[in-house]
Parts: sequence; C-alpha cells; structure tokens
Amino acid sequence: MVRLIILYKNYFVKFYKQQDIKVQEKIEYVLDLVRFERQVPKKFFKQLENTDGIYEIRVITTFKSIRILCFLDEENLVVLVNCFLKKTQKTPRSEIKLAERLKKEYLKDKK
Repeated sequence: MVRLIILYKNYFVKFYKQQDIKVQEKIEYVLDLVRFERQVPKKFFKQLENTDGIYEIRVITTFKSIRILCFLDEENLVVLVNCFLKKTQKTPRSEIKLAERLKKEYLKDKK
C-alpha cells in the first residue's frame, strides 16, 4: 500500500451509504487507485488550485460525477473530509471552504 486512507467526521460515510451498490463499487475502485498506485492519474486525484492543500478524488459514473475532498497528512496518509455530487464545471466554493475548515479541525484535534 502506497497511501493509507482515513475518514474525518462522517460526511463521507453519510454520502457513501446513500449511493446504490454500483456507485459504491466505483467509489471503492477509485479509492483503491489512490491507496495502491504510486502515480495516480490526475483524472482521478489532483490538488485543487487556490486552496489550503485540498485534493479532489474524482469518481465518474454514467449518471453521476462525484467529488471527494481530502488532504494529505504527512506524505502517505489521505484524510477524506467531504463528498458531493458535482453539478457544475467548478467545484463549489462552499464545499472547498468546508474541506479547509475540517482540515483545520483535524490538525487541531491531532495535537
């Protein structure tokens, strides 16, 4: 395993449980790419510009475009913070702000 994935708060789990089994399988597939591939293609995992170290994991299905926002703690720990259906070209600023706030909380709790 190249990276360990953990969850912070329950935003991701809540979203994940609302999805049907096929979408859950697709989410697991993309999370496995992040876990096991040294070089994850940018179409699945990339850092968002103009953020405080927030990354986006992209899960694209036939009918849905899902984004999982996360950050790196050290080099090999990916912390998933929130998840949503993407409906526009741009990632909503409110989702990025939530991810940045959760990152600050996580780092504070960690100390």
